Amino acid sequence: MSAPDQEPGLDPGTAEELEQERAREAGGPVGDGAVDTADRLAKALHQTMSSPWTVSVGAVLLAIVAGSIMIAFTDEEVKAAATYFFARPTDTFVALGQAIGGAYSALFRGSVVNLRAEDFATAIHPLTQTLNYATPLIAAGLGVALAFRAGLFNIGGQGQMLVAAAAAGWVGFGVSGVPFPLHLLMALVAGMAAGALWAGLAGLLKARTGAHEVIVTIMLNYVAFYLISYLLATPGLLQAPGSSNPKTPPTAESAQLPPLVGDRFNLHWGFVLALLAVVFVWWLLSRSSTGFAFRAVGENPRAARVAGIDTGRATVNAMLVAGGLVGLAGASQVLGGVTTGFSSDIDAGIGFDAITVALLGGSNPWGVLAAGILFGAFKAGGSTMQASQGIPSDIVLVVQSLIVLFIAAPPLVRAIFRLPDPNRRRAPKKKANRNRKEAAA
Repeated sequence: MSAPDQEPGLDPGTAEELEQERAREAGGPVGDGAVDTADRLAKALHQTMSSPWTVSVGAVLLAIVAGSIMIAFTDEEVKAAATYFFARPTDTFVALGQAIGGAYSALFRGSVVNLRAEDFATAIHPLTQTLNYATPLIAAGLGVALAFRAGLFNIGGQGQMLVAAAAAGWVGFGVSGVPFPLHLLMALVAGMAAGALWAGLAGLLKARTGAHEVIVTIMLNYVAFYLISYLLATPGLLQAPGSSNPKTPPTAESAQLPPLVGDRFNLHWGFVLALLAVVFVWWLLSRSSTGFAFRAVGENPRAARVAGIDTGRATVNAMLVAGGLVGLAGASQVLGGVTTGFSSDIDAGIGFDAITVALLGGSNPWGVLAAGILFGAFKAGGSTMQASQGIPSDIVLVVQSLIVLFIAAPPLVRAIFRLPDPNRRRAPKKKANRNRKEAAA
């Protein structure tokens, strides 16, 4: 008995070959080709949905939703409309839309582009502010991320930034008679070297004595803070001559990072240095034997030791490089951000924000770049949101804290968005049987 779509006069095998030939001419996959295509698409979708990047995006979305709820609860018009919600519910929803939409539009206007500006320079000023805030976050985030990849938890960014700022600042205002490029280079090298040595001390104690780097770096933060405070309050050291305030003299013009897009904007060449640092860390981790040693020690120190890698040396080297990157952040603050003289609050919380940036970026240099720009946008747009909408700037800090919370709990994010677990293997699908039974004559 023949199939319904079989042409008369043809046996079943010939009819099937003719059907496949027609499907190929039509351009569509047939048989196992269609199954393989669908399987590849499903595998690609599974890999995308289970990647750490998807979890990071989900964490940001959840934090924004939580921030929207807090904005709604703190808005006076929303609270007033909620009192007669059952009489006119549309008023409450309109107030919610205006409060939340106005807040995030102000955040966009203050961090990306101001569409209400009269000229182009004023319109892009928010973007330059975002990149300016992102510059030290990217550099410090790279230092924390590199340590993470080596299995080290570097939370000493504050201390490393402080000693780097002190060294770069001292060269910047204490050395005279040196022309512009050389003076700037000397100050940058001094800052990075100071940060590297401060972090390398924690790495050396970890490698030689087994001291936990978390405890050591926390204690070094306090040591650096009080040491710099003493130097700033002592005449003849870092304190400006003739001043009783704990503040340094201004940085010499020959040691300042020049503006990147003109004198009207605060963005300086430190952002370019941060981008170069991103490329350097990517090359170091992905294309060099030193980076391979860092990653091997971070994955499994015992296996790395068996493979012939000197884990102690790798630990010290990783902390040296990480401290140098954080030192670049401190130096850029002194040589480009605050050139009129700095005090003990020069780190501005960047040392701890760098931990969030590294976590959100998945300890990947390109992810750190994106996360640093995102947090720079939060910093730049928070003041505009507060000024134009009357929303407390602490809402932005809460959103950043929630991002850390959700990043630290990937199973929670996967459960909310129903994302697959990357550690769970997919059940293999049975392939279609290629040998089909011939129809009975």
